[in-house]
Amino acid sequence: MNLPAGLLRNNPAVSSLRRRGISIRHVAFTFVFSIALLTLYFNYLQPNGYSFPTGVIYYPPETPEIWANRSIQVRDAFLHAYHGYERFAFPSDELRPISNMSIDNFNGWAVTAVDSLDTMLIMGLDEEYKRAMSAVHNANFSLPENTHVPFFETVIRYLGGLLSAYALTKDDILRTRADELGTIMSPAFNTSSGFPMFSVNTVRGTRAGSALGGLAEIASYQMEYAYLGKITGKKEHVDRATAATRNFYNAELSQHGGMYPMHWNLSSGQAKDARLSVGAASDSAHEYTLKQYLMTARKDKANLEMYLRFTSHVFNNLMFISPKRQLLYVTDSNLYRSGNRPTHHFEHLSCFFPGLLALGAHTLPLNNLEEVGLNFTELADDLLPKHKMGYEDLASFNLADLHLWAAEGLAQTCYLTYADQPTGLGPDVITMLSGGSRPEIPWMDAMREWKTSGRKGPPPGVGDKVPWAGDITTRNAREREMAFSMRDYHVRNAVYQLRPETIESLYILYRVTGDVKWRHRGWAIFQAIEREAKTPSGYANVGMVDTRTPEQLDAMPSFFLAETLKYLYLLFRDDDIVPLDKWVFNTEAHPLPVFEWTQEEKEAYGVP
Repeated sequence: MNLPAGLLRNNPAVSSLRRRGISIRHVAFTFVFSIALLTLYFNYLQPNGYSFPTGVIYYPPETPEIWANRSIQVRDAFLHAYHGYERFAFPSDELRPISNMSIDNFNGWAVTAVDSLDTMLIMGLDEEYKRAMSAVHNANFSLPENTHVPFFETVIRYLGGLLSAYALTKDDILRTRADELGTIMSPAFNTSSGFPMFSVNTVRGTRAGSALGGLAEIASYQMEYAYLGKITGKKEHVDRATAATRNFYNAELSQHGGMYPMHWNLSSGQAKDARLSVGAASDSAHEYTLKQYLMTARKDKANLEMYLRFTSHVFNNLMFISPKRQLLYVTDSNLYRSGNRPTHHFEHLSCFFPGLLALGAHTLPLNNLEEVGLNFTELADDLLPKHKMGYEDLASFNLADLHLWAAEGLAQTCYLTYADQPTGLGPDVITMLSGGSRPEIPWMDAMREWKTSGRKGPPPGVGDKVPWAGDITTRNAREREMAFSMRDYHVRNAVYQLRPETIESLYILYRVTGDVKWRHRGWAIFQAIEREAKTPSGYANVGMVDTRTPEQLDAMPSFFLAETLKYLYLLFRDDDIVPLDKWVFNTEAHPLPVFEWTQEEKEAYGVP
């Protein structure tokens, strides 16, 4: 390339350099030398092993007035949704927010109203609460003779809603109706193991369902029945809660690394498959190990042991780092003789897990388990040798830090699945592009590499990351695949179902760490909900969230009011309305109070 003869001679920048004694040759030499150094580094001197980018994103603190205003906007969103439900659907279960029709999909006992009672109390919506109480007074818990009540959903939504509202108000009608409902559901427990069956006929007093039970459905009632026994003084309720703990604690789980698998034999009380997951059909069972321990004043050591065994197996076997962006994620797997085979699916439902880990890091003496009578590595004594080795590796870290790092990294990935999409809403399931021809990076392998290389930068998967800025509207399939590869995942199910799990984890992490980034991320999600999900009468599930042409779907689940908006409201409030050391949320976000059994109750109920 030929340059005009006078270009360099007459250029003011060049003249300035010459006055400082710097010639064009100096500049050229410096440039070539820099290129040589970079080439040498990246080809010969770059450290072996994993390379993890670092970064810190600045989030402004905002004023208390701004956050107060944002909490009011969330309350207004609740009122918009609930008033639409009242107008078009009450006393049916849920509103169809596009057609303005109603649906009875959870027994027809006004599930949206009962599920939302404590949200109204927390938000100070007295008039709405008074009107909703008519559903409590008028509910007929007996359905037509050929109808069965699903045990799991009835317990977490209805029974949990009644119990939480009672805890907040001490209104006797709520305790009475909770007792009636808990009793009428009791035929579900008529199995050899004491695990509940899928459903109950509330007229005949019989139960129905498969001989195999899904994990979440057979293990997500301990909190509700334990607290029901506490406030009613009825041993039979407590016995139902303790039966689950006893079954799981005595189960043969050596092949599963001490973690509950997905399906169980309701007669023998033993595991029936080798599928391990923290997502759909499993999530709340794992959640209740820690929460039952915390709710009963940290005396139930069996549940604490099961929580530690569960989280340890997940850390060692189910958590990975994506190849390009180093996104930390948790997946499910099948156990075979040849080893653990992860699917690399990452579910929105799994996004409760970082919040659970943060809660555990906040409340448990993870670095001094001896004070609660536990030795961490001895928890693996009955496991296979390969699982015991994993405990030794975990014990070489500061456990409290490790659990909080895992929480922060996972929660960030949950948030990024929202922020990566054109709509700002998170898909229900993604599949990470790991394994096969691509690198498969177990998190604990990356953590060991990070530790031995001098702990440079934040731990793997934990440093702040920006949303993906690529474009999937490319010209052909090859370009789309390249774009997905840079993003690190495919969207497997592109529906946002107004789910709460990511918001739940952002809320708990903010309360545990005080870091405002979790608030800002929650605010971004709320703005996306307002923009994409709002209808004239409520809020709708949203399909095709990974495109610029999403579609609203005609459903507004009760948990949107019971959980999603409640957690958003609590996230933006400066005052800690529901302190995590005094209340424990059930899996439907119904706060139940921490309590301690009296000596008389311990002797009568056989509880620790």
